[in-house]
Amino acid sequence: MAVEIVTFGCRLNAYESEVMRGEAEKAGLGELAGGAIVVNTCAVTAEAVRQARQTIRKARRDNPAARIIVTGCAAQTEAATFTEMEEVDLVLGNEEKLKAHNYRALPDFGVNHFEKARVNDIMSVTETAGHMVDAIEGRARAFVQVQNGCDHRCTFCIIPFGRGNSRSVPMGAVVDQVRRLVDNGYAEVVLTGVDMTSYGADLPGKPRLGRLVATILRQIPDLARLRLSSIDSIEADAELLEAIASETRLMPHLHLSLQHGDDMILKRMKRRHGRDDSIRFCADIRAVRPDIVFGADIIAGFPTETDAMFANSLAIVEQCGLTHLHVFPFSPREGTPAARMPQLPRRLVKERAAMLRQAAGDAYARHLSSLGGTRQRILIEREGLGRTEGFTLCSIDHGSPGEIVEATIAGHDGERLIAAAVEAEAA
Repeated sequence: MAVEIVTFGCRLNAYESEVMRGEAEKAGLGELAGGAIVVNTCAVTAEAVRQARQTIRKARRDNPAARIIVTGCAAQTEAATFTEMEEVDLVLGNEEKLKAHNYRALPDFGVNHFEKARVNDIMSVTETAGHMVDAIEGRARAFVQVQNGCDHRCTFCIIPFGRGNSRSVPMGAVVDQVRRLVDNGYAEVVLTGVDMTSYGADLPGKPRLGRLVATILRQIPDLARLRLSSIDSIEADAELLEAIASETRLMPHLHLSLQHGDDMILKRMKRRHGRDDSIRFCADIRAVRPDIVFGADIIAGFPTETDAMFANSLAIVEQCGLTHLHVFPFSPREGTPAARMPQLPRRLVKERAAMLRQAAGDAYARHLSSLGGTRQRILIEREGLGRTEGFTLCSIDHGSPGEIVEATIAGHDGERLIAAAVEAEAA
């Protein structure tokens, strides 16, 4: 019986779930009577933790004989929350989840001194290994971890306490992993990490993210598409900017960790950029790569946010030309400075989040309309659906998962592009 992995949260979690699958099966979890379910949690919001708990309860109801193991960022930051759940058999921290022997800490394996939780001090972890995976189950693109952890301490963020301090995967290991995935048929690889633009500061010679990108593209000519996950624009190095401008195999889509559009709130968040930095960055990149598409994370309703401050955040959607927006209603995380700041009424937080989502929806609709009649190269994710180089969803009636096909955009339905039928293409 295969080990079932349930993944919440970011692309790094998705990558680590594949590492966990191999380690759990190596430990023999797939041979347990009743099977095993591993829940890889996210801690970015209180809602993410609530959803994980709900999923665990449902998994137990549906699989009364299965062993349920909980891990990930929420398990790291609030282990007691999950050890106290009677549905849970074992809790593993973010470092422990990547090693087979920790999965044998169940009574099924004859453990003499069973401890329900194995969660170490994540701040004591100083290195990140380049785990090899052959595929990402159920996905047409592959993720490769290049970095983990974060040295910054934004006042709203619990993630450093779930991931530890920043540490980078050596460049050679990253290149080897990308080459392995390309050899296994992947046309697109996504580089991922927690604070990816801090890449290399802890490595010999201190190579930056731009050097890593350039090396991958130079050494692996068969890689069709290289994509970056979320970056912090203020930390983007000159070589990375040059790659964005000149490397057509580096996809024209950047997801920016902006978080807000008002300078005072950004200071209270302990961010390292101002609103003008964000606007200037987007304008400079668009000048050298006109087809660039920007996404961003923005928090609505941060403590002390006035109407005027929120208006600045709302305006930055248009001023930066953002099209793929992740809006987070502020969620106080216990143990963070922002949780101790004067909070806004939840009703107001939700209203402002709705306004941001409306602005994002309008911007996305304009983006969809702007692509009508253009030719796009589309990576097929599953039958009938793919994504452009700019990461825009597209309905398409031809091509197989993992294949890149070229098509003319006939229109859109408000949510995704619609590619012309193959017969129309031929005509």
